[in-house]
Amino acid sequence: FGVMIIVAGIERGYITRLQGYERIKQIVDFLEKADRFHGAWPHWLNGETGKVKPFSEKDDGADLVETAYMIQGLLTARQYFSDGSSNEKELASRIDGLWREVEWDWFTHGGEKVLYWHWSPRYGWEMNFPVEGYNECLIMYILAASSPTHPIDAEAYHKGWARNGKIKISHNIYGYSLNLKHNGAELYGGPLFWSHYSYLGLDPRGLKDAYADYWEHNKNHTLINRQWCIENPMNYKGYGEQCWGLTSSYSISGYAGHAPGRDRDKGVISPTAALSSIPYTPEYSLDAMKNFYYQLGPRLFGEYGFYDAFSEQHNWFPEWYLAIDQGPVVVMIENFRSGLLWDLFMSCPEISQGLKKLGFTVDQQKKDKIIQDIQHQYNFLFR
Repeated sequence: FGVMIIVAGIERGYITRLQGYERIKQIVDFLEKADRFHGAWPHWLNGETGKVKPFSEKDDGADLVETAYMIQGLLTARQYFSDGSSNEKELASRIDGLWREVEWDWFTHGGEKVLYWHWSPRYGWEMNFPVEGYNECLIMYILAASSPTHPIDAEAYHKGWARNGKIKISHNIYGYSLNLKHNGAELYGGPLFWSHYSYLGLDPRGLKDAYADYWEHNKNHTLINRQWCIENPMNYKGYGEQCWGLTSSYSISGYAGHAPGRDRDKGVISPTAALSSIPYTPEYSLDAMKNFYYQLGPRLFGEYGFYDAFSEQHNWFPEWYLAIDQGPVVVMIENFRSGLLWDLFMSCPEISQGLKKLGFTVDQQKKDKIIQDIQHQYNFLFR
């Protein structure tokens, strides 16, 4: 996510192109030397040595989901620098090398029709986490199908991720329809980061496959999340039309996957949830942003933007940041403003081929209408 932010920062003039290039080169230098397992990085790396730092006892090897997020960002940068100076073209080529070395097909555990999240050199497949939808991991399957060197076949997507079609539902709540469900049958769509992480580069505008219209799903997912906070069945202090957004973040007791539902809502609002949803709900996201800044700002806003989470109910305002939550805010604001990062990632020829292979299509007429509507909303909100 940070790599994508650097690209946006260059375009917006916060840093020079040379500064952005040098920082991304430093990142690539590190990633080339860091521990990889069949081309995939671990969840955590020691920032000084590049050695794996176990996320848990047996999670001490490859993490294919986190690798997919890294590759999504790197491919965006590859496209940005691919027609630049000789140094920039060399960097783009090195990024391409990292992409080509990820052995996505290895993670089918010997040819099963599903991708596995983890593999460890000490524990092998003992984590035993086949990745099935729907959740934040769509981008992993898109990249795995798109790989020019180690691709998975379409059957792994349809049998594994889509669970032989069981991913698809027709569910309506608060007047908004959802067409995708997790194995746990999330009635309200789950935490909002599910509509962010895979779509920082993957453009949902007009994107469809056999299971969903991804723009409609993500937009309705956001509206349901907001409506739960407006209805506020738990009667938490502060919740309302301008204070909403439930997603995974810091919580009053460690880290939690906040989401609508009496068993998931802890009275904690995560600014990243509403702010990263700005392409889907520009007016409502901006209302929340203004409320967070103007009404709660002294307790909620610091040197690096909004803190990760807060609870008026529990008078809990920790001055903590979580980078994985900060990243989507900046990326999605840029996608709302210009579509820059969507356009760069989707310009990868491998991604076009991979999407086609999995049966994805883009309704260009609908996409054009969405772009027109977003531009109209942008002009209205910032006139």
